[in-house]
Amino acid sequence: MATQKRAQARTPEGEALFDVVVETLATAFRLRAEGRKSGAVTATGGGLWGLLRSLSAEGPQTVPQLARSRPVARQHIQKLADELAADGLVEFVDNPAHRRSKLVRLTSKGAAVHDELTERIHALSEDLARGMNAGELRIAARVLRTLRDRLAHT
Repeated sequence: MATQKRAQARTPEGEALFDVVVETLATAFRLRAEGRKSGAVTATGGGLWGLLRSLSAEGPQTVPQLARSRPVARQHIQKLADELAADGLVEFVDNPAHRRSKLVRLTSKGAAVHDELTERIHALSEDLARGMNAGELRIAARVLRTLRDRLAHT
């Protein structure tokens, strides 16, 4: 006979956040599918645009730094970085802070692909935002940012 756990008392805030989590996960799957259509997500599910965006915004980083910022396995980022390097979108360069750990750096081709994908994502955002309230969208973004920050500290 299975042991039954007693349900923890639920609050309206907890229930509302549960709904946000469920909807966020379901939306993430849909966004990944759209990302594959636009080329922002690789066929194997790698976040091409996300990695290019990180390098564009934050400059060259090591594979472990990129993995920690996501957080995903270092091996996943290494595989993605190797794929992008093979396509000429990033390059591995010497790291003055560490002899053996190379930096991943955006190439000019990678910057151009990043810009093109960013424009596609902006266009999709414009299409999807029609009829939605900008204030509510900003609140949704703020809530997700707060949740992400809290998860980073658990």
